[in-house]
Amino acid sequence: MTRKLFGTDGVRGRANSDPMTAEMALRLGAAAGRYFRRDGRNGHRVVIGKDTRLSGYMLENALTAGLTSTGMNVLLLGPVPTPAVGFLTRSMRADLGIMISASHNPADDNGIKFFGPDGFKLSDDAESEIERILSGQIRPAEPARIGRARRIDDGRGRYVEYAKTTFPAGQRLDGLRVVVDCANGAAYRAAPDVLYELGADVVSLGVEPDGRNINDGVGSTHPQAAAQMVLDRRADLGICLDGDADRVVIIDEKGRIADGDQLMALMAGRWAAQERLKGGALVATVMSNLGLERYLQSRKLRLERTKVGDRYVVERMREGGFNLGGEQSGHIVMTDYATTGDGLIAGLQFLSAMADTGKTASELSHQFDPVPQLLKNVRYAAGKDPLAAGNVQKAITDGETRLNGSGRVLIRKSGTEPLIRVMAEAEDEAMLREVVDSIVSAVEDAA
Repeated sequence: MTRKLFGTDGVRGRANSDPMTAEMALRLGAAAGRYFRRDGRNGHRVVIGKDTRLSGYMLENALTAGLTSTGMNVLLLGPVPTPAVGFLTRSMRADLGIMISASHNPADDNGIKFFGPDGFKLSDDAESEIERILSGQIRPAEPARIGRARRIDDGRGRYVEYAKTTFPAGQRLDGLRVVVDCANGAAYRAAPDVLYELGADVVSLGVEPDGRNINDGVGSTHPQAAAQMVLDRRADLGICLDGDADRVVIIDEKGRIADGDQLMALMAGRWAAQERLKGGALVATVMSNLGLERYLQSRKLRLERTKVGDRYVVERMREGGFNLGGEQSGHIVMTDYATTGDGLIAGLQFLSAMADTGKTASELSHQFDPVPQLLKNVRYAAGKDPLAAGNVQKAITDGETRLNGSGRVLIRKSGTEPLIRVMAEAEDEAMLREVVDSIVSAVEDAA
């Protein structure tokens, strides 16, 4: 069955508009509950976390109603990072984990992500089956078998304690001033707490959520405020998380921003030297810079590329037995520690490298010279398919011909927003701009 509701990262959309309505959340909860109660037994449980969006209250209550109506027992975590849901699903022996978040999207959007009992995101097949159940008549539980719901008050605390265990025992952050930007999102309390308890002098930013300001001028997609704070406070490092804290970008002491590719390069090199890098490879998406691939090749390591989306990175990691992967956007997946991208734990890995080597953030955050890369987004209306237009196909072909092996073109639809992403890489920056602008112009005409 072709999935229509689920995208690359769960179900996502504008709050109070299809599919992010209370009615859909209730039915989705009931369908998920029926899927996980196929054996008819009671006692099944689901943990639900959320970020700080105002619509999270509505969706949390609707999901709870749907799940309990099919006999699932619901454990409500409140605001916690997405990786905390993956961790606690497994730790609390739950059958299902749900995170209510639209990640780095604006506050008016929201989403619903599902995790299986192993803490990993559900497979395409499982999501397709939930959609199939959703499309029919969902059988409720008998009155005596309706599920219960309860609040778990220490969910964040459990995650904080676990995150600290991923930092080397005996190592401390004394003497390091760290700016942490929590994007007014799910990690607004957890991330500063972890860094403070490990000994850092913590400067917090984006820790005053009001339901509407998540990702608003702060966080990993807007790191300029944190970069300025690093300079103003003479900090040693900046750690910028997104709204649900599953991605990170690093800011060095000079205010320069390093993306996920640079962080993955650092970790791959260190882990390989420590004989910790399983399979001699890093898993990343087609969006990762060609410079990262060359860096790995120079160290006799491989880059395994996947489709865009951290779920596809994780699937390849599990298939191949790899333990490090991620995305240029800052999803860093370390299966030794977490089942999904974890921005805070990735930041701790960077801090550990600083403590181990005595090097500054600027020395560690620039591992390779990236090949010039240009990415532009074009928004399109619902129901349109700009990529099918003849003029768009011609512009893409012409661009590939111009690069002629000296670079690459990647055109794709976003899996989370109505955007066409136009990306190209080439050593010749003037040609790079011309190729991208030509394709963008054609897509805009078609959109």
